[in-house]
Amino acid sequence: MKRTLISCLLILFSLSAFAQNNPGFGIKAGLNFNSNGDYKFDQAPNLSADSKIGYHLGVFATFGDDIYLRPELIFTKTKSDYSGDDFDMSKLDLPVLLGFKVIGPLSVFAGPDFQYILNTDFDGVTLGDVENDFTVGLHLGAAVNLGNLGVDLRYERGLSSNEANFVGLSDRRLDTRPSQFILSLWVKL
Repeated sequence: MKRTLISCLLILFSLSAFAQNNPGFGIKAGLNFNSNGDYKFDQAPNLSADSKIGYHLGVFATFGDDIYLRPELIFTKTKSDYSGDDFDMSKLDLPVLLGFKVIGPLSVFAGPDFQYILNTDFDGVTLGDVENDFTVGLHLGAAVNLGNLGVDLRYERGLSSNEANFVGLSDRRLDTRPSQFILSLWVKL
């Protein structure tokens, strides 16, 4: 899986040699308003997650002008609350976004998000490994470009089913798919 992620990165960033319109590279950071999936019990009702604030930081490249391709590499830290117990997850995201300018500085974008889960932690309980370290999600959003500065708001939803089991508690599972709003500030270098 790591080899696949690295290969995807090399291919996407090598596209810069073919970009002909206003390419740009930059850094970004911001806040995530996250809730993961349900905390599932075999013999009891499921618990839904309450949103908590996380953060992200990363790099991006933009190729094109009115219609553009924007691959990003982002470290993301999310947190969800299940009746007072926190679930933390750290992951690397590789969204590959296709966007177009709508009017003036406003653009919209969408694309797949390839996710590699680095670490998961649940308060007071030992989690087993998640089913898949490598998952796929979807990003949809809008951005305002103010020259070399910009802000975007997007929604991310994990598409791949991915659960973690609890060590010693075979009747419980945790859906680790993210469902979050992401607010980012970015600077083109």
